Amino acid sequence: MYEWLCGLLSDKKGGEIFTCFGGWHLSYVLFTVVVSALVLILMIRKSDEKRLKAAGVFIDLSMGLYIADFFLMPFAYGEIDVEKLPFHICTAMCVMCFLSRHIRALEKYRVHFALLGFISNLVYLIYPAGVMWHAVAPLCYRVIQTLLFHSLMTVYGFLTVCFEAKRMSIRFCPRDLFVLVGMTAWALLGNYAYNGIGGRTINWFFVVADPFGVLDARVAPIVMPFLNIVLFFAAELAVYGIIHALRTLRNKERRPAREKHDRASS
Repeated sequence: MYEWLCGLLSDKKGGEIFTCFGGWHLSYVLFTVVVSALVLILMIRKSDEKRLKAAGVFIDLSMGLYIADFFLMPFAYGEIDVEKLPFHICTAMCVMCFLSRHIRALEKYRVHFALLGFISNLVYLIYPAGVMWHAVAPLCYRVIQTLLFHSLMTVYGFLTVCFEAKRMSIRFCPRDLFVLVGMTAWALLGNYAYNGIGGRTINWFFVVADPFGVLDARVAPIVMPFLNIVLFFAAELAVYGIIHALRTLRNKERRPAREKHDRASS
């Protein structure tokens, strides 16, 4: 059975390979957009409880897929890949998003974990470098697991932000910054604890090295933690700006109806 599972889950190199913005890649992006839109349309007028349950399905699936991966990696890669530990922003946010739905103390951070998870997983979904580096078949386990995981996380983050937009006031932005600083500290801990294991150079959340090789190796560990915080916080602020603009537009559309109602009442 071991040999059969290894053959089933192997990378299957040779022939067609998964490429960025190729047909298979775009199909995952389209899948994410369609599922997000369908659930949003179906649940937009439902109660808050039902909407949160609908969004929760996707974080439960993501967490299940993530845990299952640890049991399937030995067949797919011949080992349990240490880089799949939850020190990267996508996997860490999967764990935190899941916990924030079940631990009362983390509930007030639920939408902030979801926002960071949405942005980080969307970035990876658009540019799945970790898959492309391996030049593998588009229907192998590595591609399916990785792209599906990030798709489900993107859907969860998007739906949670949409359904809980009323809780996303600009005055709560310090919580997002706190989550980002905590994520950076957590990634630094993981990098320095596990770096060198199996002869590897670990770079979770890209806090110890520049992934594009632009910064000097001596400078990158000093600059990258702060650069990541600035970039992701700027992206989060942009989402807050979009929500504020939509909220303002909706209030403007409702104002004439309220004024008309008030005149009729008087």
